[in-house]
Amino acid sequence: QVQLLESGGGLVQAGGSLRLSCAASGRSFSTLGMGWFRQAPGKERELVAGISWSGGLTYYADSMKGRSTISRDNARNTVHLEMNSLKPEDTAIYYCAATSPLARWDDTTKYAYWGQGTQVTVSS
Repeated sequence: QVQLLESGGGLVQAGGSLRLSCAASGRSFSTLGMGWFRQAPGKERELVAGISWSGGLTYYADSMKGRSTISRDNARNTVHLEMNSLKPEDTAIYYCAATSPLARWDDTTKYAYWGQGTQVTVSS
């Protein structure tokens, strides 16, 4: 089992920045693809960023390209999402998620473990 705990959400003005963090515990963190999903009211959950086991490869949704950076620290079992130039449409609950061991980080069907989510609200 893998337990995930997000932090760093909050209220920010449009154009501002936030850094989300996720602490993982449980099975070997370095074998897990990690990602950040978000879900806005009335919308489907979407993968906004994913990162490979070693951190060398990343995926970004078109909506977040150029405005966000995903990173991980396998020594500390943490993953982060830095978001800049935030827009009101980025308002959502953001979830940290982990794949099954050695699974693709850019394949939404491979995510098996989920955090509780953290609210991000961007005011105009």
